[in-house]
Amino acid sequence: MTDQTSTLYAKLLGETAIIEWKALERFWAKGDLIWVDPDLDLITVAAAMAENRSEIFAKWRSDGAVGSLSAEQALDLQTREPEIWAVVVSPFVVMQEKKAG
Repeated sequence: MTDQTSTLYAKLLGETAIIEWKALERFWAKGDLIWVDPDLDLITVAAAMAENRSEIFAKWRSDGAVGSLSAEQALDLQTREPEIWAVVVSPFVVMQEKKAG
């Protein structure tokens, strides 16, 4: 990790917070919400987006590890109200459900 990358990582980590689904719904409705699989590091994904590292982001997307939420996923989040972590990488909000356990 370069100094620039580690600085960005630290900045994004400091801007990450727990948020309720209902606060994210409007971003989902506009198509500005990016879901991250709980097995990935949320901040690593956000940093890759901020640095326009499209190759790794495309790989995660093709692997199904990042992407848009379906209506079924959104309804599930609304129903369960899990703990969600989110960070803004303008114009997107990048979110991840906290792993159980």
